[in-house]
Amino acid sequence: MLLVLACGGTVWAAGCGSSAPGGTAGSNGRVQVVAAENFWGSIAAQLGGDRVNVRSIISEPDTDPHSYEPTAGDARTMAGAQMAIVNGLGYDTWAPKLLAASPLSGRVLLTVGDLLGLKEGANPHQWYSPSGVYQVIDQIVAAYDKLDPAARSYFAQRKQAFETGGLARYNQLRRTIATRYKGVAVGYSESIFRPLGEDLGLRLMTPYSFAKAIAEGTDVSAADKQTVDNQTQRHLIKVWVYNRQNVTPDVQRVNQLARAAHVPIATVTETLSPASVSFEQWQVAELEGLQRALHEATGR
Repeated sequence: MLLVLACGGTVWAAGCGSSAPGGTAGSNGRVQVVAAENFWGSIAAQLGGDRVNVRSIISEPDTDPHSYEPTAGDARTMAGAQMAIVNGLGYDTWAPKLLAASPLSGRVLLTVGDLLGLKEGANPHQWYSPSGVYQVIDQIVAAYDKLDPAARSYFAQRKQAFETGGLARYNQLRRTIATRYKGVAVGYSESIFRPLGEDLGLRLMTPYSFAKAIAEGTDVSAADKQTVDNQTQRHLIKVWVYNRQNVTPDVQRVNQLARAAHVPIATVTETLSPASVSFEQWQVAELEGLQRALHEATGR
């Protein structure tokens, strides 16, 4: 059983088990953290430094988090978590089930959708929302302070270094694209890109119902297919962005239309790709690719 507590706007979950207290460091002296997905795990590891040990369940680029089936090893990993980070919003429903099956006294649970005040049905891909990322950073550090209060100043230093140094190129690219290409019409295959596209001030032309259906693996309506095809063939979009980890027949068709119409293409992925890179390295590479496509399309 999990007891959910509201604490300063953060959703904490404390397990009612009889295991060792989650408010003390693990056997290696570090707070044991498990992230359901490696994009949140990368951020958590950089903020925690050598005071935490972070493991991510979803770490392979070919894995679909929507339909992931956890293993017995995943259950054991989750069972030892003093802090867990899950995405929520229907994205990783398997994760809270694993945690509920292995309660731990004092465990802190951060559910990103809840932290951001989003309701079920909202776009779950909030790691593509820069403002959402910064809110999650704040909450991760607050959780570390709770679990390891002696290291508060250390975590504050890590946070400052990550935000001002680690994310510097990420923020620079966002500013450049937003300034230079604001209002440029862009098509996109999945709802995963929408938060970033909005942050960059791009004009997102694809019907959201098309992008949502592709992301969720449901049927795309004939009307939406026709709209997206026409936008591409008639150059109503300047750039086409697609998730190369989820190339459905509908996405393949639009990719072919974009190439035939000489519409520049940029790509994104669902999770870190390759898995060895950091969150910011991954995002910078995608932003650079998008910037190149926008430059090719507009000459700016």
